[in-house]
Formats: sequence, C-alpha cells, structure tokens
Amino acid sequence: MGPSMSIGARIAALDWSRIESDLGERGHATTGPLLTGAECSDLVATYDSDGRFRSRVVMAKHGFGSGEYKYFSYPLPELIALLRPALYERLAPIANRWEQLLGGSDRYPARHSAFLDRCRRAGQSRPTPLLLRYGKDDYNCLHQDVYGEVFFPLQATFLLSAPGSDFTGGEFLLAEQRPRMQSRAEVVPLVRGEAVFFAGRHRPAQGKRGAYRVTLRHGVSRLRSGQRLALGVILHDAA
Repeated sequence: MGPSMSIGARIAALDWSRIESDLGERGHATTGPLLTGAECSDLVATYDSDGRFRSRVVMAKHGFGSGEYKYFSYPLPELIALLRPALYERLAPIANRWEQLLGGSDRYPARHSAFLDRCRRAGQSRPTPLLLRYGKDDYNCLHQDVYGEVFFPLQATFLLSAPGSDFTGGEFLLAEQRPRMQSRAEVVPLVRGEAVFFAGRHRPAQGKRGAYRVTLRHGVSRLRSGQRLALGVILHDAA
C-alpha cells in the first residue's frame, strides 16, 4: 500500500474481510500504517490554526480526563473530507449486518452524504472530526461519542505521533461490558499513521440463544512523557 496511492485507494485496499471479523470478535480492528508521515505532520501542524476549528474542549473542566481536543469546522480539511465518506461506505455494510443480528430496524444508506442528510433532518449539522492533544500525565476517561439521536455505530481513531519517540504511555484503551459479567479491558497498540476502527457504543456478540449487545467504551491511558496527537473520525454529526 504505497504512499502515492490516494487515501480512497488505500482504504479500498485494506483487508475488509479481516477487519469485519476482528470487529465482530473483539469490537475493534487495526489497519497498519494508513496515513503517510507527511499527512500526519500536516494534521499535527493544523492544531494551532484556530480558524480550522469550531470549538476547543479542555478535558479537565468537564471531568473527561486531562488534555484537550478541537472539533473541526466545515469545510473540513481535504484529507478528512475524503476519509469520512471512504470509511463510511466500507463500514456501513458492517453496521447494517450488526443491526440485523441485533434485531434492530435501523438501516444505514450506502453513501455518507445521504447519512449526513439524515443527521441534518434530526438537527445534527455540526462536524464531529476532531484532533486530540495530550501531554505528560494527560489521559482520556472511558467514554462514548454520542452527539444526538442519529448515531453511526463504528468510528476510527488515527495515531498521528510516533510512540516511543514522540511520547511514551498513552495507549488506546477499550473496555467491554457483557451482561452480568465484569468489564474486560484491552490495550490496542498503534503505530504512527495507523487507524483503529471500533464500536462506538455496542457490538453484537454470539451467545447460546443468539446475538446480544455488548457495551464498549474507549479512552487513552496516561502519557508518561512527550506529546501525543490523534485524529478522531466520527461519522455522524452533532446537534
């Protein structure tokens, strides 16, 4: 998967059969390096350009953890504007199969533009892609990214910094709660430019009597040193 390929071609070239299998078994799937070093650096440099963002959130003020993040405004940077529909169109069939397994009536349209129309009809028109920045001792509490009535069940996080050289600690975390069982936590190692796809709220799991809902939350462990930036790609918009 060469860096000269368009981001759409790189996404299309991923092993989507394996990704769907991993999502179904564990609630998350990784891609290997997907963004180039230059693309990561460009996004990191964007963080200080306040004109590209609609809001800034200091996590400690809201009890979310420690660190901060900024939500992009429309129009999105070109790379993110290309990423979002390309990811959605691969993830929507998986989301629809999950809905069927869980007996839900919701169905996601094939195109991201049609899904965003659904968001707007529900009063959700604010973009949700965001850049997150953590320094030493910062962390992100376990949470779910739900911004309104319309919700897409899968999302992605891209690591933009290099673990071991830019920062230490700061692992991506997932916690899974099955009915009548204690929570199970998992650390997901990532390299710079790699994405993790994960269930934003629930995933189906197979039991003796068929599929049932497993609840997931995600977060980031405490940074021991350096600075860590990440791109969050959420596919529904916010109210």
